[in-house]
Amino acid sequence: MKANKKTIIIVFLALLDCLFGGVVIYDYSKDIQHEEVKPIRTSGNYEFIEDVFEASINTPEIIKEQKEAEIVYDGMTMKQLGEKINRSLHSTISGKGPLIASYSLEKGVDPYVATGIILVETGCEWNCSNLVKKCNNVGGQKGSGCGSYAYYSTLDTGIKKFIDNLAKNYYAKGLNTPEKMNKKYATSKTWSTKVNNYVKKIKSK
Repeated sequence: MKANKKTIIIVFLALLDCLFGGVVIYDYSKDIQHEEVKPIRTSGNYEFIEDVFEASINTPEIIKEQKEAEIVYDGMTMKQLGEKINRSLHSTISGKGPLIASYSLEKGVDPYVATGIILVETGCEWNCSNLVKKCNNVGGQKGSGCGSYAYYSTLDTGIKKFIDNLAKNYYAKGLNTPEKMNKKYATSKTWSTKVNNYVKKIKSK
């Protein structure tokens, strides 16, 4: 069971009293469930007691734990979202859910839509295409290095470049749904339907 924050403060102050020999008198007459315990007078090293205590409860480890517990999308933490996306990714791109989730949100892109497009373009729900395996290209992006398609040195770079493309050339221009993207992204008129079908699958897993 987690200790009450006020109780932790009292114990912490008592420990400092033993360590530093400061003299401090506290007003315990107030209900510590509702009001802070304030020192009536202090001496020794207690002048900066609040700063010391705040530093002790805001260590990198605690801040990391708090960040990991934050709800970031669709009622999920970043870890949960990454794991959810992972359940639809196989073959070469297996395990890249956390990267897709975090980088999509960083760039203002819907992570479900980004993943849906990847699955349509690569077949990575089962076995990734050669464009992914040989060129690290997850979005069917045009360029050079792989015939008429872009080549990326690593799969992580390819994923980020794909999401950058969505953010810059689609979302920034108001093309933020598969239906709005369809005409620009693909020649097939059923492309958006396929992407949306994948989005539904991803959400259901």
